[in-house]
Amino acid sequence: MDEDVCAPVKARRSGGRGARVALRSAPLEEGKRPVRAGLPGGQYSPLSEAAVLRIHQAALEALEVVGLANAPASGVEVMTKAGAVLGDDGRLRYPRALVEDMLAKAARGITLHGRDPKHDLHLEGTRVHYGTAGAAVHVVDLATLDYRESTAQDLHDAARIVQHLDNVHFFQRICVCRDVTDNFDMDINTLYGALAGTTKHVGTSFSDPSHVPGCFDLLHLVAGGEAEWRARPFVSNSNCFVVPPMKFAEESCITMEACIRAGMPVLLLSAGQAGATSPAPIAATIVQAVAECLAGVVYVNAIAPGHPAIFGTWPFVSDLRTGAMSGGSAEQALLTAGCAQMHRFYGLPGGAASGISDSKLPDMQAGWEQGITNVLAGLSGLNLCYEAVGMHASLLGFSFESLVLGDDLLGQALRCVRGIDVTEDSVSLEVMKAVCLGGPGHYLGADQTLKLMQTEYVYPALGNRMSPKEWNEAGRPLLLDGAQKRVADILAKAPCQIDPATDLAIRSRFNIHFR
Repeated sequence: MDEDVCAPVKARRSGGRGARVALRSAPLEEGKRPVRAGLPGGQYSPLSEAAVLRIHQAALEALEVVGLANAPASGVEVMTKAGAVLGDDGRLRYPRALVEDMLAKAARGITLHGRDPKHDLHLEGTRVHYGTAGAAVHVVDLATLDYRESTAQDLHDAARIVQHLDNVHFFQRICVCRDVTDNFDMDINTLYGALAGTTKHVGTSFSDPSHVPGCFDLLHLVAGGEAEWRARPFVSNSNCFVVPPMKFAEESCITMEACIRAGMPVLLLSAGQAGATSPAPIAATIVQAVAECLAGVVYVNAIAPGHPAIFGTWPFVSDLRTGAMSGGSAEQALLTAGCAQMHRFYGLPGGAASGISDSKLPDMQAGWEQGITNVLAGLSGLNLCYEAVGMHASLLGFSFESLVLGDDLLGQALRCVRGIDVTEDSVSLEVMKAVCLGGPGHYLGADQTLKLMQTEYVYPALGNRMSPKEWNEAGRPLLLDGAQKRVADILAKAPCQIDPATDLAIRSRFNIHFR
């Protein structure tokens, strides 16, 4: 047997007497890795076929009868030319035939590019990708158990960490640069902090439409020119184009129009909160989110048919006792899975929230909340699972340690998404016969076991599987201590992902606040 394949079964002792570490030979071919970006989900469907159709019909009715208010003049012009109707009350309403026509034009099977092509995200069918998002305003400081304000350096460091996490497939703004007081500088630092930290696909937003041209100047510098950017756009615009319930966000819409003209993919993000800015029933919240995003599909395709857009039904759950957001709840998991099922119904690339914790720290509560919501999102075939790692206090804070712990968690979630391979080889009785009929009576040394231990099983980088005896002999290592060490190790060696000449040109032109 190949020495590389056998390597992981050899116990290595480290960190004290008796500590066993499962080793994985590297690099494995991408197709042989047990989990990876783009595994097909879709095994879980919380809605019946009849329920999906009923939600679809209700969303169409909402667009015809209720419509959306507050569209900017440019949006009114382009959508009414396409067939939307502007009422005397200022609301745009959408005939069913218009929505169906625009759905037929909408882009499917799109690719979100990374600066490194190995990080490209192919959004088709039920392919699942996990990544960050959240725009937290605080960072969890485990040394003091305090929440401090987030900075441009924090955002850059988070991107550097994500670059080294196999199971985190894209990076969207995880925190706000609170130390940057000028809004244009904040947009620039958010964008460049991400790009200088990772070559994975980046998602960002712009705080004012007037900032878009300057940010695209930066993007063209990084890409090597406008033509190079347009050939492989490696940043998408996370755009809250609606203010639920059923109103457009005028400045965000103008920003979206500019991004479309500049060749940037857009996330059509509808973020209602059940019981507050969307109806309390989970089904009705899905109806509203779908209706709002269908209006976005009309908007985008009226401007540029087939432009890459993500159907961002992103509703949240409220704790109705207090009105507070409850992003780690079972209801949130169901809501996200139901939205993913609607994306499948339309055949559109979709994204929604998963992995948020309401806990203030990376503790047991955070573990169950992040685990439940991420697994259900993946099993439902959600293309883009945003906010999957690092987020605490219902998006008010993020934790560096949670990023690396979340990488382990997502490995397990992706293994659930992959499911069970039932093939002639996997159910063959030949190995069973050899082991049981005159063999050793166990499978530990079987060629099949050694061959499959890499491709069938996932091993955590930080999760501890020692026996109590081994754990004691190793000095009783704690999970968070290991997470802090991994964060420090990554940041000690993670380089800038922009070449020095381009980095110097950008720093000489823009006010960059991180090292």
